[in-house]
Amino acid sequence: MDKENYEILWEQVLLPKIESLVTSIAYESFIKLLVPVDIKGNTIVLCTQSKIFADGVNNQMIGSKIKEAIIKANTHITDYCVVVAKDKEDYLKQLGEERRDEIENQGSPINTQFTFDSFVVGSSNEFIYAAAKAVAEAPGDSYNPLFIYGGTGLGKTHILMAIANYIKLHNPTLNVVYATCEQFTNQFIEGISKGKGTNASADFRRRYRNVDVLLIDDVQFLATKQGIQTEFFHTFNELVMQNKQVVLTSDRPPKEIEVLEERLRTRFEGGLLADVQPPDLETRIAILKRKAEEKKCVVNIKVLTYIAEMNVGDIRTLIGKLTKVIFASKLHERPITIELVNDALKESAGERQEELRAEDIINGVCQFYKVSKTELLSKKKTKEIALARQVSMYLVLDMMSLPSTKVGKIFGRDHATVTYTRDKISEQIEVDTKLAVDINDIKKKLLKQ
Repeated sequence: MDKENYEILWEQVLLPKIESLVTSIAYESFIKLLVPVDIKGNTIVLCTQSKIFADGVNNQMIGSKIKEAIIKANTHITDYCVVVAKDKEDYLKQLGEERRDEIENQGSPINTQFTFDSFVVGSSNEFIYAAAKAVAEAPGDSYNPLFIYGGTGLGKTHILMAIANYIKLHNPTLNVVYATCEQFTNQFIEGISKGKGTNASADFRRRYRNVDVLLIDDVQFLATKQGIQTEFFHTFNELVMQNKQVVLTSDRPPKEIEVLEERLRTRFEGGLLADVQPPDLETRIAILKRKAEEKKCVVNIKVLTYIAEMNVGDIRTLIGKLTKVIFASKLHERPITIELVNDALKESAGERQEELRAEDIINGVCQFYKVSKTELLSKKKTKEIALARQVSMYLVLDMMSLPSTKVGKIFGRDHATVTYTRDKISEQIEVDTKLAVDINDIKKKLLKQ
């Protein structure tokens, strides 16, 4: 059972149900501190720090409420059990390391915030939303493959992860694999480079062929890679023949992907092609309104309209502008007005933005956090280096308006990791005053160079 499956089920479905049934003391003292670790059949396995703690969870009053909540949730889970970790601190630390490994090594984390509910639907994307929802509700039954294409920053990755999150939540026994095309390619090359005497190639095929749902982002990068196209062709064929769902995204339709084998092109076109278009003004306003609400910030509709009317090429850039404005409002303790919007975006862009290079930003961050550039661009995961790396990615995106794919190449990561990191830092600076001030200081130093 993939870790994301039971985490999503616990955090988004079971935990809220339990909270509504138990007292606040019971919830804060016991329930809130439980850690889901697995699903065995119809039972969710929860971890505690000690036997005394487990006994508290299992007492007749709390235990009965947990079971009642599980039944009311109406999922395939009907019971729970509690296990005691030998060393809770080491256990939770290991969970954190696994999460970092998922982000740093695999490079394709599934953001649980990217759901169908958080996807703002408008005239430009209602078709793709309906198609994706149909696939998520009945994987393999129709629209196989589903091929989603459109420009950068229009929500393709969001909708792909929404499918993954929906299936993990409503059908957690299914094996769902999400990967970028870059990750698929790198793992294939790694399997070849290790040679026939290893199990790397076999492991690669098991990972991608023994799945129920395969989601591949940015499939256009298969172009010109003949050996990988052959491997992908066989993987694709095997899955579709078994009625396993395949969903692909690309920045262009199959017919416009250069140097793509004809047999792959015809198979991509054999399912449903869904074109996602840039949002109209009303949808852009709705997206900004939703994002402001998520950040628990009230923004006047006139201000949202003003931002929405700016000449931006994608949703990601649009949301980035709103994030900068909210950040400036909190930093300078000013109300969000059109005047603040102009000041915040001018301050963020800076007079030297065109001259600023990614290398300048990386060097500035290295100097601030006292780490070397080699360490920052490496795979090292110490707290200080990881933070410097994340701040660097955030600032390169924020100050240079580069696409996440290009930023990913600078840091040796794929665009999903870059997007995840940007969102993570954006959320942290709203609650971590020190981090917000540090990032603002780095910006000022860079713009004064």
